[in-house]
Amino acid sequence: MSDFLQMDIFFFVTTVVVILVGLLIAFILLRIYQILTHVEEISKDFSEESHLVRGDIADLRHHVREQGFKLKFLRSFFQSTLGRFMSSKKGRK
Repeated sequence: MSDFLQMDIFFFVTTVVVILVGLLIAFILLRIYQILTHVEEISKDFSEESHLVRGDIADLRHHVREQGFKLKFLRSFFQSTLGRFMSSKKGRK
């Protein structure tokens, strides 16, 4: 086999491998981008829910300060908080 034929085969195989590795890296980067997009959506949902829970806790504290501790305030707090949680779970299915 001549030296030039060996060089041509080597460069052809190297070119194919470089193209395949480039495609693999591009696919991996695409998947990482998709995962980070989902993580950002989840963190936004978590942030919104935490603000709502803070509001519920502030309402509970306000009612307790005004009227004293009553179980109906605690019950209404858990109903509103768990109600939002359960409705968001059903909406995702």
